Order: sequence, then C-alpha cells, then structure tokens
Amino acid sequence: MCINMPKTIKEERLRWILPIYNKEKKMVDVAKVCPHSQRSLERWLKDYREEGEDGLIPKSTKPKSNPKETPIRTKERIKEIRKDTNKCALKIKWDLEDEGIEIHERTVGKILKAEGVVKKYRKKKIKYKYIKVETQPGDLVEIDVKYVPGTVAGKQYYQYTAICCSSRWRYLKIYDQQTNHHSVEFLKEVIEKFPYKIKAIKTDNGAIFTNYYTSLNKRSDLMIIKTLHSLDL
Repeated sequence: MCINMPKTIKEERLRWILPIYNKEKKMVDVAKVCPHSQRSLERWLKDYREEGEDGLIPKSTKPKSNPKETPIRTKERIKEIRKDTNKCALKIKWDLEDEGIEIHERTVGKILKAEGVVKKYRKKKIKYKYIKVETQPGDLVEIDVKYVPGTVAGKQYYQYTAICCSSRWRYLKIYDQQTNHHSVEFLKEVIEKFPYKIKAIKTDNGAIFTNYYTSLNKRSDLMIIKTLHSLDL
C-alpha cells in the first residue's frame, strides 16, 4: 500500500484496490482493515478494470430520467390546447381523455405552471376607508410642555402649549419652571381664553399633570392613601 496520504477520493479508492488488483492481497483480508464495505471494494475494482482510474471518480447518483415523467408529446399537446382555447387544467384533461390520453388534472396544472402559460390574476388590494370622527371645538384640547431651546441669562425656561384638536386654536405661555402649580395656572388661563367650553383635556400623563403613574399609587401597602393631583379632581 502507498505511504502518502490520499488527497482525492480517487486516490483513496485506488490505495485500497491496487493490492487486490495486483493480487498482492486478498479481498477478504483488505475488507477486514478497510473502513469501507467489501461491496464497495468489489464495485470499485470492477470500475477500475473497465475504465481505469477514471472509473474511481465519484459519479452522481441522481437518476437521469423519471419513469413516471409525462411524455414530451403530451406536454406539447397540453401547451397547444392551452394556446388555442385558453382552457383551464380540468377542461384540458377532458380534451386529452377524448384523445385517449389519461392524465391527472393537477399534473396538467403543474405542466402549465412550469411552462409559464398560467393565467396571471390581479391581486385585489384592500382599501380601508378611514372615517374621521367630526369633533366640535372644545371636545378635546391637548396640553404639552417642552424645553425652550437654549437658556436666558443662564436659566432654563419651559413652554406650555394648548391646542384644540378640532379648531386648531392654540395658546402658549413661557414659565421658568414646570410644576403642578404652573400646570394648574396655565389650564386656568386656557379656560379663560378659549371661546368654547372645554370638555376633555389630553396630556402625556407626566408628573406635572397627574399622579396616577407616580406617587403613592405605586405602593401596594399604601393603596388606601392617595396623593391626588390638582388636575385629577
């Protein structure tokens, strides 16, 4: 046997069958130490005798033909009927049965799809119609606070803004702090300035507008005691 390690599958197979081919070793003795089966050795030896070293090159085991494949003439006939009559797979199946060709409806559909002669249906896009609820001035007023960009004399200021969602009426005011007191004062001014009655107010649930998400409401042992914000009343 050769001492060098094989680099390809052909060399690996050749190193095991050469001693057998040259009658240096018996098939039974080689099969005892070979990691491959004796049946593989016999097959390799047969290929080597018939084709030489090229017979030891691995070949694809994929079948070259399918015994159940639809005949080419039947495929061509399906395409002809589809082109001439534009019939569906079921009707094409019926036409082929009249000609003495037995074929399943799904097989006809697969052939049509493979040949690219299927009907292309439009996909209907669902259009959602959003109904906008009509609101009256004062039904909902949004209030928010944001930082005034930069500082004035080294001090930070805050802008309170109120906007009516219906009329887009807007009122804003600048404060040097953002506290519960300033929130209440700003709301009082909005109520006085707004020409309609305010029915609902929307905020970001910040601590300066409500204590629902802060304060003692978070403590299970003090649920009896509630620290209410002025705007929660």
